Amino acid sequence: MASPTSMSGIHSLTRTIPLPGRGPRATWKPIPEPRSVSAPRLGVEIGRRRLRKTRAGSAINTFDVPVLSDTMVVERLHRFREGTTSEKTYLAMYSSIFGGITTNPANMVIPMDDHMVHRGHGVFDTAAIMDGHLYELEQHLDRFLTSASMANIRPPFDRSTIQTILVQTVAASNCTEGSLRYWLSAGPGDFLLSPSGCPQSALYAIVIQTGHPPEFKGVGVVTASVPMKQPQFAIMKSVNYLPNVLSKMEAEENGAFAAIWLDDAGYVAEGPNMNVGFVTKERKLVMPRFDKILSGCTAKRVLVLADSLVREGRIQGVEVRDITVEEGKAAEEMMLIGSGILVKPVLQWDDHTIGDGGEGLVAEALFDLIVDDMKSGPSAVRVSVPY
Repeated sequence: MASPTSMSGIHSLTRTIPLPGRGPRATWKPIPEPRSVSAPRLGVEIGRRRLRKTRAGSAINTFDVPVLSDTMVVERLHRFREGTTSEKTYLAMYSSIFGGITTNPANMVIPMDDHMVHRGHGVFDTAAIMDGHLYELEQHLDRFLTSASMANIRPPFDRSTIQTILVQTVAASNCTEGSLRYWLSAGPGDFLLSPSGCPQSALYAIVIQTGHPPEFKGVGVVTASVPMKQPQFAIMKSVNYLPNVLSKMEAEENGAFAAIWLDDAGYVAEGPNMNVGFVTKERKLVMPRFDKILSGCTAKRVLVLADSLVREGRIQGVEVRDITVEEGKAAEEMMLIGSGILVKPVLQWDDHTIGDGGEGLVAEALFDLIVDDMKSGPSAVRVSVPY
C-alpha cells in the first residue's frame, strides 16, 4: 500500500469498495480543497470545512458528518448497490434476523454487533449450484454443523429446517448456475468478548450468480511464509480467515495463484482455500492427511471418483498420507482442489516446474469427472431445487 499523503495534517482514505475477489485495495489520496466533498457511491457527504485550533496550537480541518434518517440510509444503501459492478450478482439472502428472504442486494446486511463481525465467532460453508441442483449440500452441511459444534455455536434451527431454508433461498433466487454460501454466528447482542450477551445465534445465506464456470487452466503456486492455523482451528471452517487472506495476497504479490502451507513437521498441508493433490512418479494420486487441515468435500469426492481411473489403469492407486515438499515438487502432476475451482492444475511451484510443465492428463480427467458428477451424479450428491 502506498504511503498516505497529507494536507493540512489530515489523511484521507478514499476507497473503492470491491465485491469479494474483485477490485483494488484501498489507496490513499489527499482530501481536496473544495468547500464540499461528495462520495455518493459510499453514501458519504462532508459539509463545509472549518479550521479550528487544537490545544497545541496547530490548525486542523473540521466538517459536519450528516445524521441520516431511516429513509436516507435505505436510499443510500440502494444507491451504493446500484453503483457497483461485478461479474458476481447477489440474487437472494436469508437472514434469521429478518426471519425470511430478500432479493434486494441493498437489504443484504447484518448487524454490526453480531459477534461474527467483531469477534470472528462464526462458521460458514458453501455449495455449488449446477443445472438447478445443489451439489454436495448434505456433505457440506455435515461439515458446517461440525464446525458450529467445535465453535460452541448452537444453531437456531435443527438440521432439517436449515436445509429447507437453504434450498428455498436458492429457489427464491431463480439461480440455476452459481453458488450458495451460508453462515452460523453466535449472533448479535453486544460488543463484548463473551457471547453470553447474545440471546440467539444467527443463520445467514446468500445465493451468488457467477459470470462463468471454473476453467481448467494451469497456474503457479509458491510456498507460504504466513504461518498456517493450528490444527484445532485449521480443521474448522470458521470465519477467521486472516491467515488465508494474507497467504493469498502473498501469492498474488509473487505472481502466483495460491500459496501452499506446510505443517509443523514440514509436510505439504493445503492452500488458502483449497486442498492439494499430486500424481507421483509411480502414477498414484496422493493427498495430504486431513487431520491437520480442512476436510475438503470436493477433495474427498475426487478421491471417490478417482477409483474409475484406477480401474481404467490410468493411475495405479489412491493414497492419503504425509507428502514431503521434495516428493511434491518431483511429482508428475500437481493440482489444487476445491468447490470454487474444482480441479486446477499446477504448472510451477516456486521456481520448480511440475512434470513437463503442462496441464496433466489425470488432473484433466478428474476435472471432467467432477463436472459430470455435478451435472448427472447420484442423488446422494445432488439436491434438486424446486423453483
